[in-house]
Amino acid sequence: MRFAFVPLAAALLLAAPAAAQEKPGDRTRSPEQMISEFGFAGDQDDIAAAVAAAQAHPLGTIDNPVRVGGPEGERAYVSRLRCANGAAPAIGQRGSGGTGAFGTVVATYPLDCGAAAPGRFSLVMDMYHEEHDETRAPAGFTLAPR
Repeated sequence: MRFAFVPLAAALLLAAPAAAQEKPGDRTRSPEQMISEFGFAGDQDDIAAAVAAAQAHPLGTIDNPVRVGGPEGERAYVSRLRCANGAAPAIGQRGSGGTGAFGTVVATYPLDCGAAAPGRFSLVMDMYHEEHDETRAPAGFTLAPR
């Protein structure tokens, strides 16, 4: 047992100087760098092209996720959705929806309007758009005033 401790202690002693030389930010990447690694460069022309391409698909789907700012934006948007009868839909548990049209991980919210239109719908949201304020609702829904 004593012999197993010696190599471990030696490895820790050798690793300590290397860790001490790192500066903050050496190992971390900015959000822009992380997004570019997903294949989405993030400059304004690329964003405009991605938004234009997404507009050809229904809002709230994987090909055109609702763009919001952070988890707070997701909650605020979902809380404003109304079914055709004016009632708020039943909201299921948030889940991961994979990679969306903008190259980022999207979230899905199962919504259920019961007998009212649009019935059941899986809403897809992209929370990496702090600058965007979505004013439209997916087909069959309306948005309550703020």
